[in-house]
Amino acid sequence: MKVFGLAGWSGAGKTTLMVALVQKISARGVTVSTIKHAHHRFDIDRPGKDSFRHREAGATEVMIATPERWALMHEMRASPEAQLGELLAHMTPVDLLLIEGFKAHPHDKLEIHRPSLGKPMIWPQDPYIVAVASDAPLEDLPLPRLDLDDSSAIVEFILTRTGLAT
Repeated sequence: MKVFGLAGWSGAGKTTLMVALVQKISARGVTVSTIKHAHHRFDIDRPGKDSFRHREAGATEVMIATPERWALMHEMRASPEAQLGELLAHMTPVDLLLIEGFKAHPHDKLEIHRPSLGKPMIWPQDPYIVAVASDAPLEDLPLPRLDLDDSSAIVEFILTRTGLAT
């Protein structure tokens, strides 16, 4: 399974680009899955539901299954946050796994950068950033620069970089 990531500051457009990439890549017959790192707490369950009650009672993992999908919820309790490698082990193998976030993990990444946000670029501190996608020209960039609005070109770059281009 090939792994490629998107990294950037909040508001740069990572999720919007991720959706466009998944649509275009899957339309080409390449199987693709995603992992999204969130810095905030979230819950896909609701109080009062059976699965919520199972977790509340102390279950470490609860799986919900229907004819359309299944979801596995794992409670960290007092354990440290799961590392990306640990999470990858739970993923069903596909051709390409796109990762949003997990900036510190050593995998190839595309930095999403909008100068209008006023945030510094990430690539100087991350040797795994292999290109930058931006909505503006960038001076003195030693990496390939892709147009943030050209998701087709970004798909070609990712598929070529991961060896999945046909």
